[in-house]
Amino acid sequence: MAGKNAKHFIDLENRYTAHGYHPIPVVISRAKGVWVWDTEGRKYLDCLSAYSAVNQGHLHPRIIKAMREQASRLTLTSRAFHNDLLGAFMKKLCRVSRMEMALPMNTGAEAVETAIKVARKWGYERKGITRNKAEIIVCSENFHGRTTTIVGFSTDPDANTGFGPFSPGFKIIPYNDPAALKKAITKNTVAFLVEPIQGEAGVNVPDDGYLRKIRDICTRRGILLIFDEIQTGLCRTGRMFAWMHENAKPDMVTIGKALGGGVMPVSAVVSSRDIMSVITPGTHGSTFGGNPLACAVGSASLDVLIDEKLGPRATRLGKLFRKRLHGIANEKVVEIRGRGLLNAIELKQSAGTAREYTERLMKLGVLAKDTHGQTIRFAPPLVITEKQIEWIIGRVKKVL
Repeated sequence: MAGKNAKHFIDLENRYTAHGYHPIPVVISRAKGVWVWDTEGRKYLDCLSAYSAVNQGHLHPRIIKAMREQASRLTLTSRAFHNDLLGAFMKKLCRVSRMEMALPMNTGAEAVETAIKVARKWGYERKGITRNKAEIIVCSENFHGRTTTIVGFSTDPDANTGFGPFSPGFKIIPYNDPAALKKAITKNTVAFLVEPIQGEAGVNVPDDGYLRKIRDICTRRGILLIFDEIQTGLCRTGRMFAWMHENAKPDMVTIGKALGGGVMPVSAVVSSRDIMSVITPGTHGSTFGGNPLACAVGSASLDVLIDEKLGPRATRLGKLFRKRLHGIANEKVVEIRGRGLLNAIELKQSAGTAREYTERLMKLGVLAKDTHGQTIRFAPPLVITEKQIEWIIGRVKKVL
């Protein structure tokens, strides 16, 4: 429907779609690589990657080819039957995550809910915790999804106001505070669920050594360490998973977003064979989880990340991006932070809101996203080039 102006589509969406989002006022109609085009033919560089779901770039030919070939053969069986792709896909996912077993789902929130269920069941069956007393520790400013269970342990009032009553069994501590974790653990604690880098909170990067410290604490106290790598995983921070920067291997990882290659929702939880063995027939499931189309897409998505060495690329270009941002920073900037190609600029309150800057960037052809009032997040597809980064920097300099 190219050719119609943005107002037509925005008005239509506002009339018939619940207002759960406040989008940047651009209407995208096609995309390729790092670029997207609106309905009037204007071109933009995508610096959000659908919240890191498009690490491989829009419409990567290998992923699209895999999807088309599988769509013409078999799309859905449900787990009532076996299919010829699931086992191989789960094996590949276990290898890249250095785990033993995987449980496939669809969305990131489903993966987190799955991890919560597995952790609780493990606590009852392996640790002997009294039934219905299991506790999971989480961090303030977390973002793990939008289900009622998950928003119940969010500290964002927009996320949880009006949705109670909430599920009990969660304890909130400050992020980047190993001492607080030590203090919070009790005889009923089964797990610590945490993001290696808090993405939605504004790309909050913890102190060096934090991941290793919390790994050691969880090991000593006999609780599970669960890393939510839905946004930080799959090469976004420069390694296949962010925990690999400190060799802080967790007991369980939630994976999503880029696992679907920007094509469809694909997610999973990976863990050890011992932990995953608490899941038995009838205790958990999903109609679409592990469907053949998702397996084909997910497998191709992993192949692209590995074969095109997008992790090392994200490391190299992320360093360049932050260096160039530091070079243009002025008195409006509080901090520039990030790892790999997950980066952010935090602005002073006196500089105006981040939303004002993202709308100015949009007019200059850069699509970035504001978060938490004063933070501009930059997470372009990992296939971006040095020349394209310089192009972005020139436009950021103008708006600053």
